[in-house]
Amino acid sequence: MKVNSEQEMMHFGEKFARDLRLGEKSATVIELIGDVGAGKTTFTRGLAVGLGIKKPITSPSFTISKSYALPDGGRLIHYDFYRLPDPGLMVEDLQENLSDPNNIIIIEWGESITDVLPKKHYVIKIDYTDDGGREVKI
Repeated sequence: MKVNSEQEMMHFGEKFARDLRLGEKSATVIELIGDVGAGKTTFTRGLAVGLGIKKPITSPSFTISKSYALPDGGRLIHYDFYRLPDPGLMVEDLQENLSDPNNIIIIEWGESITDVLPKKHYVIKIDYTDDGGREVKI
């Protein structure tokens, strides 16, 4: 799918939230793959709006993770492992959050924790296009 603007990426995130199928036994996981500035956090902002979260969503690049209450219980937990080639104790935090089926977990730069992620999870790849837009593949 072609995305031509930040607003379109937000809209895509909102729509994705409406169509999201939540896990029954564990958290719902969405892995975002894309270069710096590709739109991963913008997608997450749109997803949060679609889930009914009113709090502003910011990138967890420097804090590693951020958590937001979902209106109907559970949490949206946004991880960014860019600065952690070895996630260490964050793996335990992630595993604890994965065990709650009410949680929705966003993972950016998850190469170092692929063995922890459930086999069934969403993968969204965002690539730059020559015209400045983005190509999004699910």
